[in-house]
Amino acid sequence: MNPNRLLGLFLELVRIESPSRREAAMAARCKRELADLGFEVRFDDSGTRTGSDSGNLIARLPGTVAGSIVLSAHMDTVEPCEGIVPVVKGDVVRSAGATVLSADDKAGVAAIFEAVRSIVEDGSPRPDIVVLLTTCEELSLLGASAFDAGELPAGAPCYVFDADGAPGTIILGAPCHYTLRAEYIGRAAHAGVEPEAGVSAIRMAAAAIDRMEIGRLDEATTANIGLIEGGREVNVVADRCVLAGECRSLRTERADEVRDAMTAALEQAAERFGGAVHVEWCVDYGAVLYDEDDPLVQDVVRAAHAAGLEPRVGYSGGGADANALASRGVRAVTLGIGMASFHSIDEHIAIADLEGTARLAEELVRQATGR
Repeated sequence: MNPNRLLGLFLELVRIESPSRREAAMAARCKRELADLGFEVRFDDSGTRTGSDSGNLIARLPGTVAGSIVLSAHMDTVEPCEGIVPVVKGDVVRSAGATVLSADDKAGVAAIFEAVRSIVEDGSPRPDIVVLLTTCEELSLLGASAFDAGELPAGAPCYVFDADGAPGTIILGAPCHYTLRAEYIGRAAHAGVEPEAGVSAIRMAAAAIDRMEIGRLDEATTANIGLIEGGREVNVVADRCVLAGECRSLRTERADEVRDAMTAALEQAAERFGGAVHVEWCVDYGAVLYDEDDPLVQDVVRAAHAAGLEPRVGYSGGGADANALASRGVRAVTLGIGMASFHSIDEHIAIADLEGTARLAEELVRQATGR
């Protein structure tokens, strides 16, 4: 692993603007890097379903011995990401302050590239290596959800480098995610002349929310209403109101219970006030949950030790591409890369964590040799 090369590549990648659905420039740069390493690189047609200007990138490098492995990260970033200026201060990389840094997930991408380059350069025996770089991860995993998992080698471990926590962190569980959209239909009336003739859609929405359990419901489950909008003018009883929310849980049956309870609250409010409500739920992705003694997890533990890292396990309240892939039979697990304060202009990453992630990826590849 070449620390200076790794840092230089990371600083280059974060300067490439790649918000969700506009990953083409980042994808082109990644293609050049992987092609230079001898990979066969192609893009799938997922852009027709995600709305991205790029498909997911799938790259394959034939092995010199038996075995196969999948290394994965995502190419998109949250906004603001226009004109990112990375600043190295001591042993930490930050943004200049007006944008995110996009260590989420360009630190993962850079670490994968450096790990593979190191193995190719030293001529070590290697398994078949597949690199999967997705689009639109920040939009409820749209890219990974549109990916044909049958393109990956059957049974191969898939390591998704995209979590907070120091390198060596293994995400045993991440929740399923259901999103809600509900539209209340009331009856408009003049709010000062004849409010009795109206049925307030906003009042129905407020009553429904008041009956919902929201926030952290238990150690594995959360629920939220994150958007509400409706009405036309202050002197008109609102005849329309839309709200949107979500529920998540590590246990699918618990998420189903919360979804049903939120739906009941919405419908009861409409019945109470004499209006109507149209409720739509979307299952964005399923939960992923591993036991600590699962062979996939133990492989990461061994690789972390070999890389000089402290392995640790944890659970996440958010999903990653591993959720979408695991729901279709891929042995996918999410790993920590050290990114901190991500999704904010305070985002940063320690250079030591960037290097640790690359070392871990390299050891995982070596470990997959001959399997």
